[in-house]
Amino acid sequence: MAVIKPMIRSNICINAHPIGCAKETVNQINYVKSQKAKRGTKTLAEGGKGPKTVLVVGCSTGYGLASRISAAFEYGADTIGVSFEKEATQTKGGTPGWYNNLTFDREAKAAGLKTATFNADAFADETRATIINQIKEWNTKVDLIIYSLASPVRIDPDTKVLYKSVIKPIGQVYSGASLDMMTGKITQASTQPAEGDEIPNTVKVMGGEDWERWIKQLKEAGVLADGCRTIAYSYIGPSLSHAIYRDGTIGEAKKDLEKRAHNIDASLKEIGGAAYVSVNKGLITRSSSVIPIITQYLGVLFKVMKAKGTHEGCIEQMERLFAERLYTGADNSPAKVPVDSENRIRMDDWELAADVQAEIDRIMPTVTEENLEQTVDIAGIRHDFLAINGFDVEGVDYSADVADMSKID
Repeated sequence: MAVIKPMIRSNICINAHPIGCAKETVNQINYVKSQKAKRGTKTLAEGGKGPKTVLVVGCSTGYGLASRISAAFEYGADTIGVSFEKEATQTKGGTPGWYNNLTFDREAKAAGLKTATFNADAFADETRATIINQIKEWNTKVDLIIYSLASPVRIDPDTKVLYKSVIKPIGQVYSGASLDMMTGKITQASTQPAEGDEIPNTVKVMGGEDWERWIKQLKEAGVLADGCRTIAYSYIGPSLSHAIYRDGTIGEAKKDLEKRAHNIDASLKEIGGAAYVSVNKGLITRSSSVIPIITQYLGVLFKVMKAKGTHEGCIEQMERLFAERLYTGADNSPAKVPVDSENRIRMDDWELAADVQAEIDRIMPTVTEENLEQTVDIAGIRHDFLAINGFDVEGVDYSADVADMSKID
């Protein structure tokens, strides 16, 4: 038995609270249920025509988890999820995603929904074969595939070579303010430019090759429904972060993802389907927290957007993606999706609005350790960072002993 406190260093939290993770996942489910009631969305059982069987590749946290929750609890979809998590034991904690998956499965089953979650390497052909068998076992076909993988490494299924991704600028050193969310300290951080094979290796891990492979193998197995759509997630962000993100190694990977979306789209058109990249809003995540300038930018962004009433977290954004972009036809049926000139869905429209960015440009140069409370939503980004790991979640007694680290109740 032990009291679990967050173990944090330099914007990285290395542990998770099982009860807190479960509670936070339930909070997201309850939000979607409230939106369903507000919008009058019909589930399949209520005569709706939304998604029936949804596959989420990278289902355990962030946008992937939020997408799975939206599909299941607003539309009544059966879902299959895959992610690679560290499993908890009675005495050793698991990753936040492991607890999130346990909670999702528990709540979906209680709601009478089919759910299957696989703790496996989503890059492996063996995992794809397992998923295909599960779809066939359910005697169904998939009509929506969410691709939301974020991984530092990938083993190529053909060559068995291990590739590693890096978050680095290209061509020159990148320097920017680094805000430590927990201490409020601001330092100048520099990141050296990518060297050697770091750019192609990052594209190999975080680009669209694996997404394309997923769709190809699912299609060849005959488990895609007519009209099946697939969506992968990306980020562009403001010009001030382009050197480290959009024009850096991760940006090159995202550009590859967007390019391959066109190939996948052409393939799915043969069965009346489509492929999209959704460009989402910047949020506090396990990876964004360690990129120079990003944490400070997000702190200012949150403050500005909350003042305007347009701030969204993962679950708010994914619920809006489903309800206001994907399933806008009669009885929530799939309808024409609004896209930009590159066939991308722009969920970052509120973040990149001219008035929002103008206010951020005004505030960013003025931020100091002394005026953090006035210029940055430090409480908001700190809460989001902790909540990802199951801490600072309302209704959880963090002074209580946790007798079994593998249980979520």
